[in-house]
Amino acid sequence: MEPHETHTDLDAPRSLPALDPRSILIFREVGRTGSLTGAAQVLGWTQPAVSQHVRRLEAAAGVPLLAREGRGVVVTDAGRALLRHADALAAALHDAEHELADHAHLRAGRVRIASFPSASATIAARAVSDLAERFPGIDLRLEQLEPPEALRALEEGACDIAIVFEYDDGHVSIPADADRTPLAVDPLQIVLPPGHPLTARAEIRLDDLADEQWVTGCISCRRHLLTSTSAAGFTPDIRHSTDDYVVVQALVATRMAVAVLPSLALRASRNPDVTVHPLADHAPRRVSAITRRSARTVPSVGAALAAIQRAAQALESA
Repeated sequence: MEPHETHTDLDAPRSLPALDPRSILIFREVGRTGSLTGAAQVLGWTQPAVSQHVRRLEAAAGVPLLAREGRGVVVTDAGRALLRHADALAAALHDAEHELADHAHLRAGRVRIASFPSASATIAARAVSDLAERFPGIDLRLEQLEPPEALRALEEGACDIAIVFEYDDGHVSIPADADRTPLAVDPLQIVLPPGHPLTARAEIRLDDLADEQWVTGCISCRRHLLTSTSAAGFTPDIRHSTDDYVVVQALVATRMAVAVLPSLALRASRNPDVTVHPLADHAPRRVSAITRRSARTVPSVGAALAAIQRAAQALESA
């Protein structure tokens, strides 16, 4: 029969209490000054308070860290080993304080903005330029996404600010823990080829274009056009579809179609060979910035949101 192995308490690993970082830093001052009293003076504490922290640290470590010598103390070998880690801890905390200060004073940080195309070319581009000039230490990222994808990125934590638009007939649903910051009212415009008979009209309505061929934009814009034309009593003859507003205007300029475009798209790029006219009795779309409430308190995100608001205001007043 095999002999049974015997184990003693010395063989079993001991589970030690976690070392208190604060006590380690206090012990570091004892090592630096060479006495409990000296550490107390540096820290502005009483000597018994410093001594209590050292005793607590020794109990957690399971070995003496200080040895009495005359009227003072000397650091033991175990204490010197701990002091090396204490120096590293103090250095890491110092670096952390500096890094947090950089974030607080906008010398560092990262902001990720998701925005639909025409806002990217106008509001977001101006905001990013403004922010880079004011706070060159911030790492700025701009990604072009349509509103549904931008909101999904916000919900998944892939962006910090989502710039979106919405029509009256298609309200954008934002995450429950997010806030909406209104940016702009974006009127819709009729885009016609040169010499079109309606260009002389003072007012153009959707039903005036019932017999035209159309080019539509993104999915949301196409859906809105179909809803609006249905309310106006007709179904548009959609011949072309593209989410590129430059292509939309090129098709209109060559007399292949007419279109409805938001003002932001025409601000971003205007084809000189088309004519632009207000769309009568039609609600504009609204542009907003969506942010998570928790992110708004991050200095870099707050600065970016303020820059986006300034950019939107500047466009409206231009």
